[in-house]
Amino acid sequence: MSTSIADKSENSYRIFAEDGAAKRAEFTTGRGVVQTPVFMNVATVAAIKGGLSTEDLEQVGAQIVLANTYHLHLRPGDDVIYRMGGLHEFMDCKAPILTDSGGFQVFSLSQRRRITEAGVTFSSHIDGRRIFMGPEESMRIQSHLGSTIAMAFDECPSSKAERSYVEESVARTTRWLARCRSELKRLNALEGTVNPGQMLFGINQGAIFDDIRIHQAQEIAAMDLDGYAIGGLAVGESHEEMYHILDVTLPHLPRNKPTYLMGVGTPENILEAVARGIDFFDCVYPSRNGRHGHVYTSRGHLNLLNARFELDKRPIEEGCGCPACSRYSRAYIRHLLKSGEVLGLRLCVLHNLWFYNHLMADIRQAIEQGCYSTWYKTRIDEMKEEK
Repeated sequence: MSTSIADKSENSYRIFAEDGAAKRAEFTTGRGVVQTPVFMNVATVAAIKGGLSTEDLEQVGAQIVLANTYHLHLRPGDDVIYRMGGLHEFMDCKAPILTDSGGFQVFSLSQRRRITEAGVTFSSHIDGRRIFMGPEESMRIQSHLGSTIAMAFDECPSSKAERSYVEESVARTTRWLARCRSELKRLNALEGTVNPGQMLFGINQGAIFDDIRIHQAQEIAAMDLDGYAIGGLAVGESHEEMYHILDVTLPHLPRNKPTYLMGVGTPENILEAVARGIDFFDCVYPSRNGRHGHVYTSRGHLNLLNARFELDKRPIEEGCGCPACSRYSRAYIRHLLKSGEVLGLRLCVLHNLWFYNHLMADIRQAIEQGCYSTWYKTRIDEMKEEK
């Protein structure tokens, strides 16, 4: 049953409805108010892959954008973006922007890096040059970018890593978080800082070890940060293991602060995680899958490259208000994809981002109405119908 809640603190996050563990909130930033739960649209290099513009993001209902610290540091360089007035000015984005820390690249570039207490030395995937990044360097890059929210620098250990390695890695990530907090406080106080109100989210790690996750969550909760993320999931473990980690970890993070499940996920993952109390999500699925002709609907996903759509006059989804469904048929979009026309993948990405952002609006409404705990299970079942 939905319950109204008074603002429990003077911070920028206000919960005003709950349904079980699911929470409906507002997160106030210097770039406006974000209604949560929310999906962050992934603009890796300050653009959505698939030919989408900032105007397109506004049209599909995007509230907040995620950009990649590591990639922007390499190209065009955070110093260039700083001299252009920061990331918001550079990409003409009025919405809040969250920048990741570069920590996931430490995980994904495991063949190219060396980790020490100071930070990580790794090779650029572009030209092979050696790069060093630690907590202070990550904060300085993100300060140059001037994002609304900066993520703390962390290591994302594999879900298959040995317990001894995970313990050492997580302890180091916690120490790095303290250094990130100190450095960002210093940077925010400097004259000439692009965004002196830049917020900091800490990251919970611990692979699939319950006790490591819980202990670290308790440690970082005591730091009283602007928000908290759960990282290191959707990297090889099962969905059941991921949901279990959320079940055991979230009770140890502050409920009166936003929580962010990094890199997740499918519509089903999002619906399940909201039920457990997650506010923020990001994932490349809607844009990546769209570029390959895979589109999401309320009845499941479709592969528009399938021959059965060759003469299909229907839009991707009946009743959808996205730019693709408003004008074009499945048959036409399939033709574009088969012909290698960029318009085809652009229309698919537009539709998928519309779908994700409007799924979040439906989620918010269900929590407000006090029916989320039953509604989301029905929605998951419905999405399994069409392939």
